[in-house]
Amino acid sequence: MQYDLDGKKFRVVSATSNGQVDECTIFKYHQDGNRVWAEYSGGAILVGHLVATQNHDGSLEILYHHIAENNQIMYGKCHSIPSRDKDGKLRFEEHWEWLNGDCSHGQSTILEL
Repeated sequence: MQYDLDGKKFRVVSATSNGQVDECTIFKYHQDGNRVWAEYSGGAILVGHLVATQNHDGSLEILYHHIAENNQIMYGKCHSIPSRDKDGKLRFEEHWEWLNGDCSHGQSTILEL
């Protein structure tokens, strides 16, 4: 099932310690067909962008980059799996990998505002 993400905002509700997003990070999504993009900032993130394609099951294949508070540019890729929480809000379980820095893997969860 595909979802319409255009105009939706999300916040981080959980993240592994090797990530840079936190509960102060807000994502603002846009969508045109299966093409998705977003801006994000907050917490340790000064400015960030992502581009993605939405699969038939609603999951997202994402490439992202951002500038952190220390002025370090970080980038990576992510597979994001959608679900609905008990209140009907859209939630994404994100399985990501840094493509620079330590090249580690991690997980985060974002929830629709």
